[in-house]
Amino acid sequence: MIRQIIKINPDKCNGCGLCVNACHEGAIALVEGKAKLIRDDYCDGLGNCLPVCPTDAISFEEREAADFDEEAVKAHQAEMKKRAESSCSGGGCPGTRSKTINHVKSAQEPQISTIVSTPESQLRQWPVQIKLVPVNAPYFNNANLLIAADCTAYAYGDFHNRFIKNHVTMIGCPKLDSGEYSEKLTEILKNNNIRSVTVIRMEVPCCGGIEYSVREALRNCGKMIPWHVVIISTDGEILEEI
Repeated sequence: MIRQIIKINPDKCNGCGLCVNACHEGAIALVEGKAKLIRDDYCDGLGNCLPVCPTDAISFEEREAADFDEEAVKAHQAEMKKRAESSCSGGGCPGTRSKTINHVKSAQEPQISTIVSTPESQLRQWPVQIKLVPVNAPYFNNANLLIAADCTAYAYGDFHNRFIKNHVTMIGCPKLDSGEYSEKLTEILKNNNIRSVTVIRMEVPCCGGIEYSVREALRNCGKMIPWHVVIISTDGEILEEI
């Protein structure tokens, strides 16, 4: 049958994987570093993947395609969940894989013993957990909003001064928290005068959920709010700023 279905331009795709997370039916996968529609009957043609693509690599097209098969999608989703659980239980999940990080000084660097005062916390409000923060709070007025995956503060050494300072902070873990954050974040952005949004996430794939939720909230809030994303490595380095 002829129907609307997504089309992915591999030349524009940068392999970020945001569309994979956005597609609840599991119709998209990363193949050799590029997003690919793996089966026509998994695609419902609604295009939840379109707004999250940072390079506009995804579009709609009308073509001959198998009809959307809801039962096949359910079976596919169950299989993906089973594989994910099996991978993580066996130590294969990148977000849970154990790793020792050694911050070792070079032998040429002088070993100076000093007394260092404890730096002051830059946290401006409480609570900080996305699920607990009220939608309307006085500290949101004219605020620069920091939305961070909770592991980032442990990975990046100067997190308070580099990111929390002069920001209202919200944290969460898209892998462990139930549900998505996009609906609540949309209400916060819609009902408050937010000056900017900074998203801090880890490099691991499961952390993409927090970036996706913020993108959805920004798209649905009805406002043009400046925003950017910072990606932290498990070694505590800034990999990328978007």
